[in-house]
Amino acid sequence: SPLALQEPGSVLAGPLDRVFRGTRVAWSRDLGGAPVDPVITSVLDAQRGVLADLGCVVEDSEPDLSDADEIFKTLRAWLHAHARERHLREHRDLLKETVIWNAEQGLKLNGLAVTRAEEKRTRLYARMAEFWERYDFLALPVTSVPPFSADEEYPAEVNGVEMETYIDWMWPCYWITVTGTPAISVPCGFTPDGLPVGLQLVGRPRDDLGVLQLAHAFESATGFWKQRPAVAA
Repeated sequence: SPLALQEPGSVLAGPLDRVFRGTRVAWSRDLGGAPVDPVITSVLDAQRGVLADLGCVVEDSEPDLSDADEIFKTLRAWLHAHARERHLREHRDLLKETVIWNAEQGLKLNGLAVTRAEEKRTRLYARMAEFWERYDFLALPVTSVPPFSADEEYPAEVNGVEMETYIDWMWPCYWITVTGTPAISVPCGFTPDGLPVGLQLVGRPRDDLGVLQLAHAFESATGFWKQRPAVAA
């Protein structure tokens, strides 16, 4: 795979301790105005100083991820159509409505639409390359809302913004997915109701080890991973 790391896996199994003095971290609350529940922002902001205490230079900044939503939804629909076309034909009654919808969105696409999405992804990757010339890491929310009831299929709105599809609330993850960069979620605290909130740490292309090292340093400094959420008692 052209995306695979060239180093042996043993590199990632070694000690993760590292000095982060002078490491530049871009801190983004919403990647340019995408909807995020205020409670998520509040919990994450309260721990921003942890990165500074580790020696990082933390600045409010974010890459230009315009088109990320379109890119992801186009390619996701295309893959759903490829994977579910036979299921739609033979077992439609056994599929969830959201899966049916996503697969049928893909069946409406043509090769030109997919090629355009890939072209936009290439341009996005180039913009990310410029961003990585200034920063070593990007920190942002993992999801746009706190954990919700299992009886709720998906959030219909986030911070007053209506979600157009069943995956919109997951934008912080899938926008990063299309950049092709390594990312990790680390425990970052709890809402006033005791629900866990995660911080997403993103690194430069192929810097999987660096992402693990920063995650390890953050987790060691905060200790949230040792705490059992009150709602799980």
